[in-house]
Amino acid sequence: MYWLATALLAATCATAYAMAYHRPAAHAPEPLRWAPPNISSDQYESSPTFTPDGREIYFMRSDRQFANWRLLHSRCEAGGWSTPKAPAFAASKPGLDADPFVTADGRRLYFVSARHDPKGEDLDIYVVERIRDGEWSQPRRLPEPVNSKASELLPRAMANGRLYFGSSRDGGHGSGDIYLATPQAGGAWQVRNLGAPVSTAANEYEAEVSRDGRRMIAVIDRGDRSHLYRFERSGDRWIERERIKARGDVFQVGPLLSPGGDRLLFAQADGERSGEFFVVDLTASPDKRWPPDCASVKR
Repeated sequence: MYWLATALLAATCATAYAMAYHRPAAHAPEPLRWAPPNISSDQYESSPTFTPDGREIYFMRSDRQFANWRLLHSRCEAGGWSTPKAPAFAASKPGLDADPFVTADGRRLYFVSARHDPKGEDLDIYVVERIRDGEWSQPRRLPEPVNSKASELLPRAMANGRLYFGSSRDGGHGSGDIYLATPQAGGAWQVRNLGAPVSTAANEYEAEVSRDGRRMIAVIDRGDRSHLYRFERSGDRWIERERIKARGDVFQVGPLLSPGGDRLLFAQADGERSGEFFVVDLTASPDKRWPPDCASVKR
């Protein structure tokens, strides 16, 4: 994506910052490829999200250059995941939709789209609502100040209606920051920048937050490509803990935490197979039934 290709850090502190404790923890487990048939391809898969029952997956597939991205949907059926198809609300032209996210109750799906922009460059947050099994409403574009003249990325809705997202809008601390939108009466929204240590002079543009609101995985470019950083909430502030162990020579993108927050699914380049999903344990004893392997999902 153009916003990823141009992601840069304020150069003054990038090297020193990266050499500090923000490097991956030495004891961390290696990420493992999660590549079920039909979901995995020779293209670039990223930004996965599951329905609460684990029987549906929505994700983004791009070409090998991480361009011409499009939304896809697959169901868990006898024999495994079905051949992915574009959901009804997806844009007909590649490169306009990205970053799907199904809420924990399964009632809404958020995504970003440039379908409103004749140039196809300004990504805004849209939402669809579940009408019945397998069907969604028409997409609705969220109002300002959630959306702006700049691009918004990776919307993540909490149970209380609050919405985390990344944005490169004016007034931030760097080329991209993480924001929190809180719904108000009458359909209005209040939006605030999370500030340091999450939003800094670097380029922070994606943030995945655990269901209990205590843990965050942020995608940050500090001058050495975009990588995954773990934060924990202490009182009313965020504290950075470590960089997630993953390849240092390629970028990571589209993080998704398990319902319990003990495993992380993300995408990174994988040689000739372009981009693939990888899963990494965040605790010593994670629930390894996630991500859903389809074969174990009850029908």
